[in-house]
Amino acid sequence: MEPAEDLQKVFDNAFAGMREAREAFAPNLVPREVGTITSIATGIAKVSGLPGVGFDELVKFPGDVFGIAFNVDETEIGVVLLGEYWHLHAGDEVERTGRVMDVAVGDGLLGRVIDPLGRPLDGGGPVASSHRMPIERPASPIMDRAPVTVPLQTGLKVIDALIPVGRGQRELILGDRQTGKTAIAIDTILNQQCQNVLCVYCAIGQRASAVAKVVATLREKGAMDYTVVVVTEGNDAPGLAYIAPYAATSIAEHFMEAGRDVLIVYDDLTQHARAYRELSLLLRRPPGREAFPGDIFYIHSRLLERATHLRQERGGGSLTALPIIETQAQNISAYIPTNLISITDGQIYLSPSLFELGVLPAVDVGKSVSRVGGKAQRAAYRAVAGDLKLAYAQFEELETFARFGARLDENTTKIIEHGRRIRACLKQPESAPVSVAAQIAVLLALSAELFDGVALNEMTEAEQAVRAAAADMPAEVRARFDSAEKLSDEDREAIIQIARAALASFQPAPEPETAPKTKTDIKPKPKAAGEESS
Repeated sequence: MEPAEDLQKVFDNAFAGMREAREAFAPNLVPREVGTITSIATGIAKVSGLPGVGFDELVKFPGDVFGIAFNVDETEIGVVLLGEYWHLHAGDEVERTGRVMDVAVGDGLLGRVIDPLGRPLDGGGPVASSHRMPIERPASPIMDRAPVTVPLQTGLKVIDALIPVGRGQRELILGDRQTGKTAIAIDTILNQQCQNVLCVYCAIGQRASAVAKVVATLREKGAMDYTVVVVTEGNDAPGLAYIAPYAATSIAEHFMEAGRDVLIVYDDLTQHARAYRELSLLLRRPPGREAFPGDIFYIHSRLLERATHLRQERGGGSLTALPIIETQAQNISAYIPTNLISITDGQIYLSPSLFELGVLPAVDVGKSVSRVGGKAQRAAYRAVAGDLKLAYAQFEELETFARFGARLDENTTKIIEHGRRIRACLKQPESAPVSVAAQIAVLLALSAELFDGVALNEMTEAEQAVRAAAADMPAEVRARFDSAEKLSDEDREAIIQIARAALASFQPAPEPETAPKTKTDIKPKPKAAGEESS
């Protein structure tokens, strides 16, 4: 009987323990808001339920597809879908996430190609990141900002000399399609290799082949080591194209707040505006001018206002923005271009007529301006750029006048010939940035009219000779290029002498002087046969 009693005791203890555990258990119920899809359209979904959802909140659909609550109405919400939605149907469940859209940030993104959701597109495995930031963030307060004082060298002579860009500035690049807008932005990224500037290239609605070409160029030149590429292709959902520039800006802001200098390129915001127009019209928002919604200005102003230069107390970092806009038929007074011109601190306008003439980069200096960068431009540039811009503007006016076949005086002809040399020197092949010392040597030689005696068909070789000779400049003179010190007269003369020596072989040989004929040297004209002498 003892074994039976022991067994009974074991059962009693076990049941007592189970009873206590059952009585002590309190179910931890977590409320979860679930809605249902009422309709699906191109890139958007209408969802009923979810009474507590907030504006811009992230919601989750079946198949790990996310969306952003865009329209929050009384009975339903309009959601912008961020990915493939072919498998979604009316009646599917939708969950709240309780957070806004965010993106992975950090040094692990350098050298990677990702989409706006942070998913890798380069086949290099998952992105290593321990920190995330919301894609929509308020811009830095005015009291946290500092003036733009440091130049951002693009490596392009025409921009660095005539339309300078400073770190923390927003400079718009606009022009018709196929005029070289992306080429200027990529050349600027390539020139940051030894400048301690990180770069973010954001491709919005671009062809996959065009993006692949850009990435291949960056890899070939070694620029991917300090660059993050954020890509949405033309066949992606419009919601991804809409959030792409905001995600790229958050990635850049993380570096800026760590005290780094960052350059971000938006290529291009015309596609961004069209994606936003598509979403707004599908969500039945009232259209305005050119069918764009009323807040089209605000989506770009709140984006570009995040580009700035922070005070030293905030780390001293900077974010320089180069937004790109495509114009149609050279109409820079259209809706989106004028919006961006009023938001940014200047614009670089690319002319199709210059492009067709082979003047590359095809920058129209008369329609381009930098409202901030002149303060950040190096003193050595300022010493020569003012005279150069005036001479170039005079040349463009006189060139138009000379096309009518008018007879020109000697001074006008000299101005036109000098302007042609300026235009020839400002030409530059793609992916070939020029150093500061070489640029200043060429610009000083232009200002001193050393190129005026060089034939136009020899200008490329002559400029190459001056750039090669710039390597022989004294070290103390080269050091002053990177400082705020002005070039002394001795420095200018030393650079001009170096350039003059380099151009000596390109100058025309002086014509030999002939002695004037005297009266005694003049022989009488022989008389014709049969002519009588008087």
